Amino acid sequence: MVVRVQYEDFDIAAETDRLVGGRHDVGAIVTFTGKVRGDDGGRPIAALTLEHYPEMTEAEMVRIEAEARSRWPVQEVLVVHRVGELRAGENIVLVITVAPHRQAAFDAAGFLMDYLKTRAPFWKKETAPDGKGTWVEAHAGDDTAAERWR
Repeated sequence: MVVRVQYEDFDIAAETDRLVGGRHDVGAIVTFTGKVRGDDGGRPIAALTLEHYPEMTEAEMVRIEAEARSRWPVQEVLVVHRVGELRAGENIVLVITVAPHRQAAFDAAGFLMDYLKTRAPFWKKETAPDGKGTWVEAHAGDDTAAERWR
């Protein structure tokens, strides 16, 4: 299990190599990378600031990761979520799931992302190019997506 919250960017290839190493029993590796959009429905975004309470956020991420492991036969899981001020185009989140077969890897990755969007306690503020910030509200579509895992 690897779950990290960090300010620093991540290298997708390096993280994958560290997670999988020289294993030959792996049948599927699914990676998901979330990035800061420069536009949200016609509204330009210069930056996204993510805040969190470290103990609470990390505990929930560990819980979500453990639930994914209990539901699917995954061999390895990595969840990296960034915090701080991120510019348009920068990486926000990385989820990697490794499994003997592709469907388990896809399902576990989808579950993790849906639950990170709905349950992990991050607070997000979008900043427009003019410097005005707006706190991001939860999206009903994210809750609907997460319902499929219940």
